[in-house]
Amino acid sequence: MATLASLKRAGKVVCIGRNYADHITELKSARPKQPFFFQKPISSILLPGEGPVIRPRGVDMHYEVELALVLGRRLKDFNAEDEKSALEAIESYALSIDMTARNVQNEAKRKGLPWDIAKGFDTFLPMSKLINKSAIPDPHKIEVYLTVNGKVRQDDSTGLMLFRIPRILGDISKVMTLEPGDIILTGTPKGVGPVVPGDVMRAGIRVDGKELEEARIEVAVEQSTSVYEYAET
Repeated sequence: MATLASLKRAGKVVCIGRNYADHITELKSARPKQPFFFQKPISSILLPGEGPVIRPRGVDMHYEVELALVLGRRLKDFNAEDEKSALEAIESYALSIDMTARNVQNEAKRKGLPWDIAKGFDTFLPMSKLINKSAIPDPHKIEVYLTVNGKVRQDDSTGLMLFRIPRILGDISKVMTLEPGDIILTGTPKGVGPVVPGDVMRAGIRVDGKELEEARIEVAVEQSTSVYEYAET
């Protein structure tokens, strides 16, 4: 059974990109014809109480709130039409904030480079406590939101996903086998933007209008004291 500590022993974190139409529009990206995904390193996970998100020097850091799935079954060549089995394969849920070095990502897009640096800094994946499946009867009918310094920045329904969870699991598992404990991030709605040192992000989930206590994230942003400073490749 997954625990908070076991999240840092997951085999992989797979993230779905461009899964909400309005988010695609705000980033001026192309709408995908099929689920598009990338990975974040396990070392980017920041569990509740572990401290602030650290902004590396030279980085324009953006937040992206997302529903996360923690798998309980091995999936390979999964049939995306089997919605019942897809939901049964999820052991628990969590809320996450996919932090992104936007200027690094934009350079990668321009030059055809990988996104690994843009997504992979330490602390770039704050996560909530684990959420029991019984608290989310239908993961396509919840609201995820994020505030910065008390101001709402993101607030939308997962019903707006372009690709639902069965399709997500089907497409990923045809490329790479999904194992118990793997974490899947399902995409972010519109409203992404920058945070700077001194900001405080709060995020959560509402089910039928009610807050899920275990889904709450509160995390501050601090400037890195490392010698590292991002420079163009």
